[in-house]
Amino acid sequence: MDLKQYITVVSDYPKPGIQFKDITTLMDNGKAYKYATDQIVKYAKEKQVDIIVGPEARGFIIGCPVAYAMEIGFAPVRKEGKLPREVARVEYGLEYGTDVLTIHRDAIKPGQRVLITDDLLATGGTIEATVKLVEELGGVVAGIAFLIELGYLNGREKLKGYDVLTLMEY
Repeated sequence: MDLKQYITVVSDYPKPGIQFKDITTLMDNGKAYKYATDQIVKYAKEKQVDIIVGPEARGFIIGCPVAYAMEIGFAPVRKEGKLPREVARVEYGLEYGTDVLTIHRDAIKPGQRVLITDDLLATGGTIEATVKLVEELGGVVAGIAFLIELGYLNGREKLKGYDVLTLMEY
């Protein structure tokens, strides 16, 4: 299935010159969303993962159906102040400034094989921070899966040494 036909490209959003890749038109097509999810499930099974991790919010949209299909857990990575129990935290750089991501300290058990999911690989900063959180808790990043990769932003550079699956590249 050609998943790109289900992505709507929105010009000049959120600012002039940006060609925004809108995944909601893939998600609102049940067959396309199932196909994309099934491709990531197949990858996750090959990687023999124990748990799925995804950063908010789109990592939830991609990771939760994968976890459900595999009957394994999903651990959310959230912005600071959003998780109610003891957390591991990592500060990471943004284009202008920094942000903080957190995960519950008991979400990942040492040695667990983890698949990190998100909708889009752009510059790689969010996923690089997510990798740090997983590894701080003793998890093994078995793979990282995205619907879309913006190859021209070189996000894979920050993920060298990790196995990365993308279903579409622009």
